[in-house]
Amino acid sequence: MKRVVITGTGCISPLGIGVEALMAGLAEGRNAVQRMDDWGIYKGLQSLVGAPAPLENEKEIPRQQRRSMGRMSIFAAQAAKQAEHDSGLDAETVQGERCGCVTGSTMGSAGSINETFEIMLPERDLSLLNSTKFFQCVSHTTAMNVSQYLGIRGMVLSTAAACASGLQAIGTAADLIRSGRQDVVFCGGAEELHPTVTGSFDILFATSTHYNDTPEQTPRPFDKNRDGLVCGEGAGVLVLEEYEHAKKRGAKIYGEVSGFYTCASGTHISQSDSESMIRCMRAALNEAGMTPDQIDYISAHATATLHGDEKEVEAIQTVFGDKTPVSSLKGNLGHTLGASGAIELIASLKMMEQGILYPTHNLEEIDPACAGIEHLTAPREAAVNAFLKNSFAFGGINAALVCKRV
Repeated sequence: MKRVVITGTGCISPLGIGVEALMAGLAEGRNAVQRMDDWGIYKGLQSLVGAPAPLENEKEIPRQQRRSMGRMSIFAAQAAKQAEHDSGLDAETVQGERCGCVTGSTMGSAGSINETFEIMLPERDLSLLNSTKFFQCVSHTTAMNVSQYLGIRGMVLSTAAACASGLQAIGTAADLIRSGRQDVVFCGGAEELHPTVTGSFDILFATSTHYNDTPEQTPRPFDKNRDGLVCGEGAGVLVLEEYEHAKKRGAKIYGEVSGFYTCASGTHISQSDSESMIRCMRAALNEAGMTPDQIDYISAHATATLHGDEKEVEAIQTVFGDKTPVSSLKGNLGHTLGASGAIELIASLKMMEQGILYPTHNLEEIDPACAGIEHLTAPREAAVNAFLKNSFAFGGINAALVCKRV
């Protein structure tokens, strides 16, 4: 099996445009959550907070291509262009048949889907819709649009596993390279913020509702006073490359994808399951050929739901004990859903490079039910040689990925 390394990164996050803005926001301890005043028109919506990302310079994307993009596909295209520039790949390689694309999201563009029904339903008049709305709404919209924008001609796949979509895309991309099917793959995830997306969690009592007037105080992963997740948006795209291919062209290598695993719980569609999380993390470690004591940091999924945080802590404690530093970046970013695995993986790569670990924002009083692991409550200088990233989704779908220095 071939080795897989990361040679390019790009992102749009609630903390700003680009990887530098993401890391600056984490270093400053900023919280990107805002009160979404225009959501008040939606009856029954209890959570009025969100973490929007900046949408700027979208007209740099040619109109012919932009017409098929909803908000999240624009984020994905911009993040992919950043990753392409960061990687230093030439156009011949990117547009060759040995370069592919795997990106995912929870669903198609939520805003575009909503607009489609608002236009069509009053009179049930399909003639009012234009053809490009379909391309914005399909579930593989990000993979389709990114590959068209960059001129990718290799294998194009799309993952759709809610909050695990981004990490599953990266793991799938790594498998394409390991197996020799591709030399380079652009991969990651994207999502967009919309009241109907928050509403889907709201009706499950999974959203934060007690901090509508103090949005900077939520979400609160692992905290005694947490009350649910806050939806965010953005995109994270990484360039994965076969090691010898990257080495031959003198590429900068951020790290190596040494282990990945994804599995289902088979027990409950919405309740987290620690046993399957344990299996997932252990399998990722096993593929990496590493033991738990070789992991220097865990980027937790922890969304600040009561049940989910507790079960993840239980799983981490079982596998790693209480000596491995753990934090959730969702206290800064909100939960960017299908983009979260990719954005948070990029942040973890930069923390490994910079030798500093950022804490869980808004973690002021650790819930006794979330005790038993090494919570990061302040920035910490640390030599990181390997880390593990978790993503856990509805449907009992788990994903874990191990990265290490090369």
